Amino acid sequence: MHHLASADYAIGIDVGGTKIAVGLVCLVDGAVSHKRVCTTGAARGGQAVLADLLAMLHEVMQAAKGDGIALLGIGLAVCELVDLVGNVTSDYTIAWKGVPVQAILSELAECVVEADVRAQAMAEAKFGAGQSFDPFVFVNVGTGISSCLVQGGVPFAGARGNALVLATAPLSLPLADGSWVSHELEPYASGSGVARRLGVLRAEQVIDAAAAGEVRAREILTSAGHALGNSVAFLANVLDPQAIVVGGGLGSQEGMYWDSFVASTRAHIWSAETRSVPIVHAGLGGDAGLIGAALAVGMQRG
Repeated sequence: MHHLASADYAIGIDVGGTKIAVGLVCLVDGAVSHKRVCTTGAARGGQAVLADLLAMLHEVMQAAKGDGIALLGIGLAVCELVDLVGNVTSDYTIAWKGVPVQAILSELAECVVEADVRAQAMAEAKFGAGQSFDPFVFVNVGTGISSCLVQGGVPFAGARGNALVLATAPLSLPLADGSWVSHELEPYASGSGVARRLGVLRAEQVIDAAAAGEVRAREILTSAGHALGNSVAFLANVLDPQAIVVGGGLGSQEGMYWDSFVASTRAHIWSAETRSVPIVHAGLGGDAGLIGAALAVGMQRG
């Protein structure tokens, strides 16, 4: 670690619906060290989440100091809407709307706050599955569902920072009696959504049940994958990317959900040329968010 300059390191923080991860990130190769992880427990309130984050952050900062590293700064990725200057503007999962999180962390070191999907996409563009594609669409399928376009290695944020919402994409689904029912994408097709549809706690339980032959679990995964494909195909039709890169806990899984999603995406893409677009798993796994958060510090300084 000592052969690199201190300016090559930043701390990345990823606050998701399931877990908080904090680590020291090398901006040269994306390596993560001194990683700390805990359960988010968002239902406890925003201040409790912030307190856990700060405790782990202090530990990682002390570890970096012990390695003789003067940090470039702190990057924080959060599973909420974040505006162009780092304010958290929604409180769907983490109750930080109106909380000066960036200012609080800036008392420790220069801090950048970013939406988690843009942080993950940035990491995939620099070190992961998006390296050879430009532009590409990144889709995160975990506790929730979100997406963004990446062009020139930079995630597109939109005019207000809100160009990531895929969760509320509308679905109209046929019932056996010939009638139709309307859903939103995230409660139907996300990790938390498929778990809720089966009445269990985690998407992994749905996957295990499907593997064991449970008909209802198999139907849930297939229908959820189909629904996601319908929405992602809309992105492909509008944005014409070189590739679609999919991350997140459920999005990283092979199996019935993935197979149904890929088939549905291709079936709903209008252009025959675009229909053959590469659809690939993200390459950085659970570390993408904290790596991307750290990269956001380097991008701001650059």
